[in-house]
Amino acid sequence: MSHPQPLTSPVACAVITVSDTRTFDSDRSGQLIQALLHQAGHQISDYRIVPDEPLSIGPLCQGLGAQSDVDVIILTGGTGIAPRDTTYDVVATLLDKTLPGFGEIFRQLSFQEIGSRAMASRAVAGVYGSTLVFSLPGSSKAVQLAMEALILPELPHLVSLLRS
Repeated sequence: MSHPQPLTSPVACAVITVSDTRTFDSDRSGQLIQALLHQAGHQISDYRIVPDEPLSIGPLCQGLGAQSDVDVIILTGGTGIAPRDTTYDVVATLLDKTLPGFGEIFRQLSFQEIGSRAMASRAVAGVYGSTLVFSLPGSSKAVQLAMEALILPELPHLVSLLRS
């Protein structure tokens, strides 16, 4: 079986910042994700900031995943091990399929930049229904690394696989 051709049309993306303190003005990581997606020719179909609460994160991801105008959900924040970091726990339970390589490669690349501290990242990716989901740390440097090295180069291909 041959692989489908990567998409040539824009991918519709929802961006979620998980934070108890960020606002639309101070959300550098969410703004960076949107800017990088726009530069790559993709569309932002939704952008939200939600508190790091499972009852805020889970239903929002489920709702966005059910929308026909959302191909990808990218979350930033809440992937560490602090007591308030619940994004990973919520996202991991939603995923129908995981992409273990994403987290593994992201931590490997992070290790090259920040050393052993990279092991505390619980960045994860996978598929919820027919929607691709990426959950990134809240750091702008981590977001830039994940977006430029992993997500943007593969986004059209991965979405085309889900549509085939």
